Amino acid sequence: MIRYTAILGAALLVCTVPATAQAAPAVTDAQIAHIAYTAGQLDIDAAKQALAKSKDAEVRAFAESMVRDHEAVNDKALALVKKLGVTPEANPTSEALTEAAAAKKQSLAALSGDAFDEAYLKNEAAYHATVNNALASTLIPGASNAELKALLETGLTLFREHQAHAEQLAAGRD
Repeated sequence: MIRYTAILGAALLVCTVPATAQAAPAVTDAQIAHIAYTAGQLDIDAAKQALAKSKDAEVRAFAESMVRDHEAVNDKALALVKKLGVTPEANPTSEALTEAAAAKKQSLAALSGDAFDEAYLKNEAAYHATVNNALASTLIPGASNAELKALLETGLTLFREHQAHAEQLAAGRD
């Protein structure tokens, strides 16, 4: 999990480094939309893996809420980009997120029972902490469109609840 969190943190750090004359330009709204959508979709995929593997009622209920909530936010994001005529743009951050999630999915696939449940919940807590930090420190401040910014702020409120819930469930397993 530490390796995955480090990769995820490094991927999101790409968004957080201030642009200088010699650095890469700041992320655009199209890139922010892609990063946010990708992060949500990856969490949906992780939750679906948990639903396929876990027998624990609390873990399954949490995973179901991840699918429901992230699909709802992603649906709103897709509607917004369509309304604005913006095409989400793949970028190194969204690509790194996808690669890190694939590696984590593979490592979780090797686990079962309580070991899977504990690793999934700890990963969810770490994943949400990293994404929430990126939303608060970079993506929201970097968004130039007011509607995109508002959607990201709404998502952040919800995702902070996800983080707290994952932390609470994970702590109960120590």
